[in-house]
Amino acid sequence: MGEKITLRAVVPAELDGERLDQAAAALFMDYSRSRLQSWIKKGEMLADGESRRPRDKVIAGTVLTIDTELEQAVGWQPQAIELDVVYEDDDILVLNKPAGLVVHPAAGHAEGTLVNALLARAPELANLPRGGIVHRLDKETSGIMVVARTLAAHHSLVDQLQARSVSREYCAVCVGALTGGGTIDQPIGRHPKQRKKMAVLAVGGKPAITHYRVMQRFGHHTHIAVNLETGRTHQIRVHMAYRHNPLIGDPVYGGRPRIPKGASDELIETLRSFRRQALHARVLGLDHPSTGEAMRFECPIPADIARLLSVLEREDPPLRHDAPAY
Repeated sequence: MGEKITLRAVVPAELDGERLDQAAAALFMDYSRSRLQSWIKKGEMLADGESRRPRDKVIAGTVLTIDTELEQAVGWQPQAIELDVVYEDDDILVLNKPAGLVVHPAAGHAEGTLVNALLARAPELANLPRGGIVHRLDKETSGIMVVARTLAAHHSLVDQLQARSVSREYCAVCVGALTGGGTIDQPIGRHPKQRKKMAVLAVGGKPAITHYRVMQRFGHHTHIAVNLETGRTHQIRVHMAYRHNPLIGDPVYGGRPRIPKGASDELIETLRSFRRQALHARVLGLDHPSTGEAMRFECPIPADIARLLSVLEREDPPLRHDAPAY
């Protein structure tokens, strides 16, 4: 048996005239559009106490109610995959995700994912939206993640993310010697032609704000700390590429490795062989869903980025003002 849930929301003025399934997706963001449509069709989601079709329009003030039982995540099988768990209690699980690990099962990655590993460790996650995961990291991004273990914890963490009260700090290594930190405030949306990519879009993009500061400047590269106000897909990677400072190794937004003039063999080999975006989620701060206690978790820089920084420090020292760049 799954977990019983009862939810209620009122359609606001800005969703007046929307389809029922679209309004539901905006109001019940913990759940996928397909799951919400299924509940509508089965009469488990009502509009003002009546069954409706997904395409039916709703007006402001309509009361949407859901009374259903969460099914287990179809097709997601538990697998005994080792996890680096940083913290765990009855409400949350915090872990250090390695680079190369996909978060959710999808086409081409039906198994061997973080969710498969989590289900083996905590089977109750099968009853939660998206296996308890409230935020994600790209496959090749390493670092700290939090997972909800109860529906109440899931709601709390999602609310904190939407309120932008969750603090997230990343370390990254980008191309170019930055002179100082700054803020990138540019909307991000799906690339209009390359649908697997995201892009800065003046029209149709969602608000995205990234703050960065210089940790260590090299001759042609910079180690930066990055804080997110928003959590758009590929946000750091897109924003840094937008300002012409893509992350080293980024296979999607970075282009070919940029080799500085006069680079040593070791630097050339290091840059060419670093084949994942140099990005690590280092710090996560949140309020505990049950106790309200402010919590802070930190994961050290992984070995591959640490080695990259070591080589840059040794082989890419800061330039003289009259030295050539590339």
